[in-house]
Amino acid sequence: MAIILHLETATRSCSVALSDNDRLLALRETQRENSHAEMITVFIQEALTEAGLQIHQLDAVAVSKGPGSYTGLRIGVSTAKGICYALNIPLLSVNTLFSLAQGVLHPDHDFDTKTLLCPMIDARRMEVYYALFDLSLNELKPTAAEIITSESFSEYFQENSLLCFGDGAEKCKTLFEGVQKIQFIDDVFLSAQYMIPKALERYNRSEFENTAYFEPFYLKDFIAGAPNVKGLK
Repeated sequence: MAIILHLETATRSCSVALSDNDRLLALRETQRENSHAEMITVFIQEALTEAGLQIHQLDAVAVSKGPGSYTGLRIGVSTAKGICYALNIPLLSVNTLFSLAQGVLHPDHDFDTKTLLCPMIDARRMEVYYALFDLSLNELKPTAAEIITSESFSEYFQENSLLCFGDGAEKCKTLFEGVQKIQFIDDVFLSAQYMIPKALERYNRSEFENTAYFEPFYLKDFIAGAPNVKGLK
């Protein structure tokens, strides 16, 4: 038995899940923007209460490692590290785009066997973070931050169709109007429950992060905007 706490804060979603092996015990989440710092510890306590567990019964903490929002990732990782340090339990990490791809593989979705999954996260400005997976979640193109153009996926269209989803997909829709081999799914949001299969796999293999030195997978360097505080401009 492995009781794992899962934290997803890489995007607008603030999501906390609790699992026993591959079974979801509790889930708390919101899509309210900029709520991570306010809600994450509340959600952790609520999830533990619903499951009838105490925090000292956790066997590990899994965190969505990115790419994604700099602030959201820092909040999730610092919270995970704090719990792991306090309880002396291992830290696990799951690539955010892999987790998003896991979430779209729902029994209600019947995909053609040649469909490729393209999870996308808004990277601000004109870029998106994305990766490509087959339906077995084998990574075909590693995580990248790119400006998507109408030619971005042309090399895959001869043999495959493409399914795009996530909060970065919306900004790419107009580029592919009329292209039959690419489809978009709306309203697919990250959820901590999608981390469960990969986190459990890594726990069973003892693929733990170094809690002291682990850093989020930012992918891009942080570029600060103009400050809005009077006197700092």
